[in-house]
Amino acid sequence: MPPKLRPYQVDLINDLYRQLNQGHKRIAIVAGTGAGKTVISGQICAHAEAAGKRLMFLVHLDVLVGQTYDKMKSFGLHCGFIKAGWEENREAPIQIASIQTMGKRRWWKQWPADVVFFDEGHITLFSQVGKSVLKTFPNAVHLVMTATPERLGKEQLGDYMDTLVASPVPSQLQQMNYLAPMKYYSMPPDGVANLKEVKTVRGDYDEVGLKNACDRPELIEKIVKEWQRLCPGKRTIAFCVDIEHARHVADAFRAAGIPADTVEGGTPIKERQRMYSDLRDENILILTSCNVISIGFDEPSVEVGLMLRPTQSSALHLQQIGRVMRISPQTGKPYGIILDQAGNLERLGFPEDIKDYHLPVKKDGGGAGKPAPTKPCPQCGRIVLSFIARCPDCGHQWITERPLNLEDMVEIYSAEQAHQINDIPTLVELFHSHRRRAYLRRNAPTWAERSFWEHCGRWPQDAWCLGSILGPRPTPPQMLEYFEYLQKSAKRLGKRPDWIKQEFEKECGAGSFEQITGLRQAL
Repeated sequence: MPPKLRPYQVDLINDLYRQLNQGHKRIAIVAGTGAGKTVISGQICAHAEAAGKRLMFLVHLDVLVGQTYDKMKSFGLHCGFIKAGWEENREAPIQIASIQTMGKRRWWKQWPADVVFFDEGHITLFSQVGKSVLKTFPNAVHLVMTATPERLGKEQLGDYMDTLVASPVPSQLQQMNYLAPMKYYSMPPDGVANLKEVKTVRGDYDEVGLKNACDRPELIEKIVKEWQRLCPGKRTIAFCVDIEHARHVADAFRAAGIPADTVEGGTPIKERQRMYSDLRDENILILTSCNVISIGFDEPSVEVGLMLRPTQSSALHLQQIGRVMRISPQTGKPYGIILDQAGNLERLGFPEDIKDYHLPVKKDGGGAGKPAPTKPCPQCGRIVLSFIARCPDCGHQWITERPLNLEDMVEIYSAEQAHQINDIPTLVELFHSHRRRAYLRRNAPTWAERSFWEHCGRWPQDAWCLGSILGPRPTPPQMLEYFEYLQKSAKRLGKRPDWIKQEFEKECGAGSFEQITGLRQAL
């Protein structure tokens, strides 16, 4: 029996056919991780074959050829292959085609395709072969399947597709119990490694620079300890910078007595399947990789994702989180967990906060007209350009290789999750994190209040401020520094002196303003 479609999958396919009936011939199909892309695509292919159409199905990874064929077989479809090592059958109504092999074989250009299906379309469509396919079959229907319509680089899906149809967003799929709820833990912002020294190449961080920043014994040792503290014994996958980094992480877990393995790009498919089975059966608890399990990995029992590779790609970020969002009734998995040592959640956000999908269009010239990046001097507060190494006002020297922040991870929340929190101690803790962030960045306290409102959907109470930045027993130097911070904030905001007193006593308690006034006079 072919797979049974979920109601929203049926709705999506019906939306697709309505768009085709309206005359659209280039349509993006957006289905996030866990929404069932392979089932949706299999059903579309089954309908195409039943209607007598010839369909070419493009994939970009070798491992996806077998996965695609397995799904096609479950629908009873007849397939040929444009892939080294797989049997050709040019008469088959469906051709599963690897874009690598297509670049070496030419007969497909004469194959009468009625429909072209781009799997992982944010990659296949933009390859040299993918663009050639668009030109080779100008009258065919072109369908682009992707979990993440936004991609790195200037060219976007909206430059090639007419319209889109989409599955429900992740938060809706969670409410329908088709995706697992999530818990997120993060290091303090910007506390993992100094990424300012890492160059950007083709829209994402340069791998060599990332390796220097992330493949460090103290960071690897820290993530092992955090895993043992927060989620011991849970099936885990780790997203690493490169293969050597992945091996180092696996070695560290094994040294701690935790069974671990590493899957690499050159790992044979049967060996990969063995590793995935070992993870499912808990023969190993940690599986590390570089890019291998970001796409095409489907093991719902995985409970934890270790984000150890910083990225600027929202597509890669969401795909990685999606690996642990799948439900697993067979193993009773209650929720997925992300331990983010890369700062990606801070940089790129949460899947629960996606409100809708749209077709992005070509980006502009890459920075033209944008203001130069700046930073505040932590000593005097002057705003200077990011590349400045010495403050022109107070002489503060920025140290290029700053010490790593190895504090414990703390739980963080998407806006969707935060809006549903009613527990006052949790809300106070969240507000404290916004206050500390504002202070570290030398933003005014009002910035923290606004940021908290946007995150949690409510305004904080004044009583929640006490001890949020300086702790319950601040030292005189800390109080003096905080007073100077408030003075500068008041000047920028145009606030009166009584505002400084009010804000100071919110943080340090009633009567503290007179104490600090006396201290300043004594100095």
